[in-house]
Amino acid sequence: MATSSDDDERSFFAERPMPPPAKAKVIEQKPDYLGHRDRLRERFAAAGPDALPDYELLELLLFRLIPRADTKPVAKALLARFGSLAEVLGAPVGLLQEVKGIGSAVALDLKVVAATAQRMLRGEIRGRELLSSWTQVLDYCRSAMAFEEREQFRILFLDKKNALIADEVQQVGTVDHTPVYPREVVKRALELSATAIILVHNHPSGDPTPSRADIEMTKEIVEAGKRLGISVHDHIIIGRKGYASMKGLLLI
Repeated sequence: MATSSDDDERSFFAERPMPPPAKAKVIEQKPDYLGHRDRLRERFAAAGPDALPDYELLELLLFRLIPRADTKPVAKALLARFGSLAEVLGAPVGLLQEVKGIGSAVALDLKVVAATAQRMLRGEIRGRELLSSWTQVLDYCRSAMAFEEREQFRILFLDKKNALIADEVQQVGTVDHTPVYPREVVKRALELSATAIILVHNHPSGDPTPSRADIEMTKEIVEAGKRLGISVHDHIIIGRKGYASMKGLLLI
């Protein structure tokens, strides 16, 4: 049976497959923060760390820890929360994680950086005559203790040339008290063959002013040491904003 030309045309167009729609070209744009990272690295390489404020140094560090995000707001939030770069690195893991953008892994990495910095500072004073390297001693003690939430009692044990033999935390106490036993301090000095010691503890309150208990305890250690030929060069109290030297205050 013959078909009309209209039927032929309908059949032709009905069976003809439709061409697939043309795919739009997708142009990937790099996030703006990647260019910022490159520029910040270039500034650091060209001008050194002193040319960058704390938040930019912290940004540089966070680049590696948080590779796929803009770290500027995170760095500024950390500094707003803790006050300074030193206080950020000294903050406990739990408090670091309270800042938006800081997870458990990043908080732990920041503590690794802090521990590395402390180890470097300790290396600068080990084996050196400490009484002539007082600035390095204070820098190390502040790095190790200034931002702890509980009191620590630390002793630097020295040989007859006043070089560092050992650095030990003897006691960890509460937010405002650390039990210290003069006999144990002297006994440990004898075990290490130390001829002198420097006592150090922190005040989590931030105020390094010696308390009456601090002064009395120090005098007891001085007297116990004298009987066995062990000198107490100083008792340093570390606060967040500074330190106090009992020797400098003429308290020993």
